[in-house]
Formats: sequence, C-alpha cells, structure tokens
Amino acid sequence: MTRSFLGWPAFPEAAEREVGNRQLRENVRRATRTIRGKRAVLAAERPDWEQLRDSAAAIKDRVLADLERYLLQVEEKVTAAGGTVHWARDAAEANRIVTDLVRATGEREIVKVKSMLTEEIGLDAALEAAGINARETDLAAAIVQLGDDLPSHVVVPALHRNRSEIRDIFAREMGRHGRPAPDGLTDDPAELAEAARLHLREKFLGAKVAVSGANFVVAETGTLVVVESEGNGRMCLTLADTLISVVGLEKTVPGWQDLEVFLQLLARNATGERMAPYTSTWTGTTDGDGPRDVHLVLVDNGRTRALADPVGRQALRCIRCGACMNTCPVYERTGGHAYGSVYPGPIGAILNPLLKGLDDAQTASLPYASTLCGACNEVCPVRIRFTDVLLDLRAQVADGGRHPVERAALNTVGAVMARPAVWKAAVKGAGLVGPLLPRRTALPGPLGGWTDNRALPEIPGESFRSWWKRNERAGRNGPDGRGGGGSRDERGGRDERGSRGGPGGRGGPDGRQAARNRGEHA
Repeated sequence: MTRSFLGWPAFPEAAEREVGNRQLRENVRRATRTIRGKRAVLAAERPDWEQLRDSAAAIKDRVLADLERYLLQVEEKVTAAGGTVHWARDAAEANRIVTDLVRATGEREIVKVKSMLTEEIGLDAALEAAGINARETDLAAAIVQLGDDLPSHVVVPALHRNRSEIRDIFAREMGRHGRPAPDGLTDDPAELAEAARLHLREKFLGAKVAVSGANFVVAETGTLVVVESEGNGRMCLTLADTLISVVGLEKTVPGWQDLEVFLQLLARNATGERMAPYTSTWTGTTDGDGPRDVHLVLVDNGRTRALADPVGRQALRCIRCGACMNTCPVYERTGGHAYGSVYPGPIGAILNPLLKGLDDAQTASLPYASTLCGACNEVCPVRIRFTDVLLDLRAQVADGGRHPVERAALNTVGAVMARPAVWKAAVKGAGLVGPLLPRRTALPGPLGGWTDNRALPEIPGESFRSWWKRNERAGRNGPDGRGGGGSRDERGGRDERGSRGGPGGRGGPDGRQAARNRGEHA
C-alpha cells in the first residue's frame, strides 16, 4: 500500500467525518463485539489469567529496564547464526537500509507478511519510489492494499470492510496486480478465501525477496517469531531466497520461557483463540532450508523517546493484540482511521504521541480521544495503565500551551477558587443564573470546541455549603438538642436511625419518636 496517514487531520475532525459513516460503524461494531465475546470466554477458562498478565508486564518491564544489553545479545546471537543485523534510528534510515538490500538482489517485486512497523515508517511508498513493487500477503493487509485503503486495526487491518465490499475489491482489483478473481465471485467467505489463495500463491512462488515483521525476538538465541492465522507468513519466511525482517526495539523478550507467557496471552486477546494456528520461528540461516540471506533491521523511530518518559514507557510493553480497541467505546464508533496512524484505538492514543512527540495538532489531539472509562486497562494482557498515560500526556499538552483557551479557563477558575469571598459570590451567582441558561448552546470561536458536543450540566439553585450551613443550624435546634440526629456510637458517629435525611434524622418527622424509643425526652 502506498497511501499513508501523512498530513492526516487531528482526531476531532477525522472522527466527526468517520462517525457519519453508518456502514463503517456497523462493520466495526459487529467485528469488535464478536472478538470481545470470544476473548472473554477464553480468558475466563484460565484460572491463572491474572497471574499471566502480571508475568507478562514484569517481563516487559525487565527488558525495558535493561534494553541495551538485551539488544546487543540479539545482535550477537543473530550474527552467530548467520544473519546480519542493521540498526535504524528513524523511518528514513530504515527505509534506506531495506531499499538498498532489495536493490542489491536486482528484484523489482517482493512479498511481505504483515508488519505494522513497515506501515509506520512508510516502507511501501519508499520502495515504490525506488521502482520496487511490494505486495502484501496477509489476507487483511492484502484487502487493504488492493482497495487502496489504509489499515484500521492492528490485528484485522480490514476490519472496517464487510464481505460485500471485499468481493467488490477482489473483482475490481485482483486482475490489475496478478491473477484475477474468478468470474461470478460471490461474498461467500470460502469463495473469497479461495480467490485470495490463488492470487497470492503466484506471488509466493515467484518472489525471491520477502520482508517480514516479528511479534517477538528471543534474545537468548536470536530467534524471531511471527504469530498468524493463515499460514501466508510462513510462505514468505520459507520460500524466498532473501528475508528482511523489520522489527521495533521493544519486541525483545529475554528467553523461551518468557515467550511461553506471551503465546498464551496473545491469541486469546487478539482473535479469541487458544493458540494461533501458525507460530513460525527462525534463527539465522540453515544450509538447504529456507532463505540463504537473512537480515534483521532493528528500528528505533521514537522508541527511545518513549522509553525516556517515566509514565509513558509502559506503552512499549504492548504486544499488538488489539484487545484495547475491541473494548473501547470511542474506537467502536469512529473506527481506526480517525486516529491517523497504523496504531489506532487506546494504544494509538498514547503510543503515537510518545513516538512522535506532541509537536503537532494531530498527535496532540490523540490523548483526548478517550472517555477515560478504563475498559482498556481491564483487558490489556501486559497491564498498560492507559488512563494514567492519557492523563499524563494531557498534562504535557496543557503545559505546552497547545490549548490556550482551556488553559486560560482553568487558570481563571483556579484564581477564583483561591479567594473564598470571590468563590462564594461566583457560586451564588451561578445558582441564580443557572436555571435561565439553555442546556444546549453553541458558543462562537475557540469555545465552540467545548460546546458543540456537550450539554450544560444542571446548576443547582443552592450550593452544598449553603445547604450544609442551613441544615447544621436546623440540626442544632432540633427536638432532641442534636437535631434528632440519633444516638452516637463510641466514635461519635450516628447510628442508622439518625442518618441524615432519613426517619429520625435532623428535623425528620419521626425524630421525637426515635428519641422516646431511646428513653430520651423529646
């Protein structure tokens, strides 16, 4: 795919456009609810589920705390096994390395197994500029590429498409890029899968160069791991002469015992399966078996920036399972494109600003793309506290002066609250004016961002302080000398007969009777 999210609008603008697409909302809602339900069943069948989550978070934190050592171990083991390791500081350097490696083979068409990192860095566009055609082979990624579309989910990139839309894409586009779709193709899933299989098989058998990502890199042996549902990845990993794997620094795990923990979590969270149908591992090169030339490109592209953030670094634990998206009420209504990145949903709302910085409107808007309901916290297999990171990023945005109207409003409120007399007058004035204000109103200029989608809360006619003082006064003059407040226990608290507002409470109609029942004079 050569389309990219470069120049994408900020989340509020993009989301407003996407929520108007009824078909998209229906597609996303159906898919996320199905996966969410399957995940819940399979998570519940594991009595050690919470312990697995604890272990996964601890393993990731151990790696992040000593990342340099583990990465150097990866380089040592991969090199010893016959592979070559390259280091890329950013997207431009990673694209240059991969492009040069492909050029050296003389090939002009390559195959890829889904890698979000290559989409993050815009590798397909860089290869196209160099005259190299990169064909996606993961089925969902192939659908996105054939449709000249963009991914909307980290596990199911074409989640926003239904079967009829996919049939139309296959019928229209397959013939332009290889074997055409069969005549009379319907939207039956088996027919669609067969059409994709026949189209992609030609690509696998003809390609001499493959590019992959990796779900994990095992430091103790230099082994790379790809987890998938279709087997297309394994075709890429074994048939090509040259294999180039482009992997983020954070994908490292210490050893095989650690990998076991993640394999038990990933498929359950990602697709609602106990294990993924295909888990492929490879270590360097082997004579007579698999690719003869193996490269590993380790990419930073903002990861050390995220690592330096004491709160945000936990986002680097992410194993790209997509569970946070499947449970997020915002993602369910907007889909993934509104986030302007290959990483949408809650993880995108924190990871994109951490990787890219908060220097532009697109990334600065993402920490606000959340209700802070915390549903993502509850399902994350590596216990990322999304709400903590979101709030911290919002504070950074505010401190950076990127929301001057909001900051000015908060400063004004803070100044008023710091002066008791001014605050008391403001509260009293709000109580008088509140009933006269409309619940829905559109304010002009920058304030419109607050009022466009918000209803004014009901303002009570009396403040809590006024209510408290009035009731305390009435209570002191109550029928039992304590406002009918009931008996007090040894700590001075009222019993249930004297609860405020209840029978026998302050000034309550049964106060005298309650006193008589205690043998007191009313």
